[in-house]
Amino acid sequence: MTHHLAQVNVSRLLAPLDSLVLADFMAALDEVNAEADRAPGFVWRLQTEDGNATSVQAFGWDTAGSHGVIVNLTVWRDVEALAGYVFAGRHVQIMRRRREWFARAAEATTALWWIPAGTLPTTDDAEERIRHLRAHGPTPEAFTFRTHFPPLTETVAPSSDDWLCPV
Repeated sequence: MTHHLAQVNVSRLLAPLDSLVLADFMAALDEVNAEADRAPGFVWRLQTEDGNATSVQAFGWDTAGSHGVIVNLTVWRDVEALAGYVFAGRHVQIMRRRREWFARAAEATTALWWIPAGTLPTTDDAEERIRHLRAHGPTPEAFTFRTHFPPLTETVAPSSDDWLCPV
């Protein structure tokens, strides 16, 4: 496999992470993350020493008057593996309650894109992909579950050295 799928999801908080409003979400985080770690096709997730990414500082430009944002940045074998995790198990149970914890967004909050296998995305990469998706809609550079693209592959045409200097 030459490519893996990177995924970012950013959500605006309705309350501080240590509030009673987010208590159920925070209590479920370790279990949801452990389920992801065991999921078929899972490659990597952004995390800090505490095992989650709640203290990651990114998307500061996207808080829109909220209590901040929470960022989920992961790498998967392919779209199917990611969807198999996202739309099943404990994750989907938590996702059904997202309106209790996160503000509705009028623009894209999740972006998918292909990366070379063996590399990892940064939060800067993730911010760039969200901005791209919001500005241009789904393209091979940033797309969604609903509209996704295959990995772009580099093809190098065979050549001789003649083209370098034909005279």
